[in-house]
Amino acid sequence: MILVSQCLSGDHCRWDGGTNLIPEIKALVDRGLAVAVCPEVLGGMSTPRKPSECFEGRVVNSNSEDVTEYFCRGAEAALQIYCENACEYAVLKSKSPSCGFGLIHNGKFDGGLVPGNGITAQLFLDHGIRVMTEQEYLAQET
Repeated sequence: MILVSQCLSGDHCRWDGGTNLIPEIKALVDRGLAVAVCPEVLGGMSTPRKPSECFEGRVVNSNSEDVTEYFCRGAEAALQIYCENACEYAVLKSKSPSCGFGLIHNGKFDGGLVPGNGITAQLFLDHGIRVMTEQEYLAQET
């Protein structure tokens, strides 16, 4: 079992109500080989919602509101689901303030990227969980 970002499985849980469907990941969920979670929704945020980015150790939305608490709560809930399902690793949405791994948006809402990890990705790493982006997952499958 693996844990995947819910938007990658085709669910409309992105900040804008959209999806980041990756058919190969949806197939894993459909076959019962993966569990899909959206930490932002688990943390109590609605869909759609204002876009958010990490900035100076916090998560802020495009209205400059601090939404870090939602992201932390969602990360903890995702970790619990990971453990309850005895997952082996996580495939998380790249660049996301929750799930981004290696590179995340820079907090200026200009499309720029900086080295770093989203709140959930970092919590998983802190617990020794193997994390990869959807691109890394697809590259290993080919």
